[in-house]
Amino acid sequence: MIVSLNGTLVSKTPATAVVECGGVGYEALIPLSTYDRLPATGGQCRLLTCHVVREDSQTLFGFATEDERTLFSMVTSVSGVGPKTALSMLSGMTPGDLQLAVADSDVKRLSSVKGVGKKTAERIVVELRGRVNPVAALAAAGRKDGAGAEVLRDSMLALTALGFAEDAARKMVQAVLEKNKDLKDAETVLRMALAESAK
Repeated sequence: MIVSLNGTLVSKTPATAVVECGGVGYEALIPLSTYDRLPATGGQCRLLTCHVVREDSQTLFGFATEDERTLFSMVTSVSGVGPKTALSMLSGMTPGDLQLAVADSDVKRLSSVKGVGKKTAERIVVELRGRVNPVAALAAAGRKDGAGAEVLRDSMLALTALGFAEDAARKMVQAVLEKNKDLKDAETVLRMALAESAK
């Protein structure tokens, strides 16, 4: 099983990368997010990989980060979702946006990716929602807007302690941070979220 490639980047396209390791060139299929992080051709390159073996083929999928590889594995674990569909999702959405769409049950956003229909998107939400950390998803998607993941976590924990459901708490915190990009302390976020909910 090939789990990573570390060598010279021989060639690259938005969909593939060829890395030469010890005189052997390995081609990996990659998402756009990985392509953006690749060095210039001829540079040193390290890709984390998933080695998919089928009866009639062996395919390497390459990723720049562990988050990308983990999400790829999670999405391909969904019944009826193959590796190429998972790769399309990582090309059409950032890892953070993909996690957030799953956490928010945003079927419309997921099905906007080419090759992902409404039923597939619904299945992805049902099977993966419990495996995605909503706080981490919110932070990774860049929705934290100046507040750290700690502020997100503390604000949501305070709201759930006050009796709000986790989904409602996440949406309340997200709404406050989207409107107030400079907030950096949980107390202010909590106060504003409660004020909004009282309206």
